[in-house]
Amino acid sequence: MFQVRIHGRGGQGAVAAAELLSVAAFLEDRHAQAFPSFGSERTGAPVMAFCRIDDRPIRVREPVMRPDALVIQDATLLDQVNVFDGLRPDGAVLINSPGRIEELGLADLAASVPHAVALTVPATVLAVRHFGRPVPNAVLLGGLAALTECVRIDSLTTAIEERFPGKLGAANAAAAREAFAHVRAEREEYVRAEAD
Repeated sequence: MFQVRIHGRGGQGAVAAAELLSVAAFLEDRHAQAFPSFGSERTGAPVMAFCRIDDRPIRVREPVMRPDALVIQDATLLDQVNVFDGLRPDGAVLINSPGRIEELGLADLAASVPHAVALTVPATVLAVRHFGRPVPNAVLLGGLAALTECVRIDSLTTAIEERFPGKLGAANAAAAREAFAHVRAEREEYVRAEAD
């Protein structure tokens, strides 16, 4: 089973992201579940959403405590919430940031989870460029698809266009594809650096 935990702030679309990821998995004839966890339900408050994907029916219903992948929609959460709690030793981390991972001061992550792959993607920048709104959720999913191969990019963009028909869906899908290409290039660079 592949488990994802999404950390964001109210209004950034963390819940919609988990739902889109589950729909993309359904489109691939897999089983999936998506659900949120709210503390305070106001805009800007920290929120979490979860998604599980498997080839078999999923019976577990509790929050994802040992994620295979983390999506951090807002880098300011890095100093406010223990977003890395429970990350599997070989997990994947995708952070919405225009800077590189080294610029975020995550030396503790490298020490505590030495085999994790952590990359960034400028999801908010891409969202604003493609559809004029700072909502990074679908964009980050494109990056997650490249980083983990949890779903195919075509399945994801189909799910996005079904959820947001018309120009908004097409723009979100285009932004997700650009994030996919960005993260795929970053991942290839990371693999080369690890091999040296």
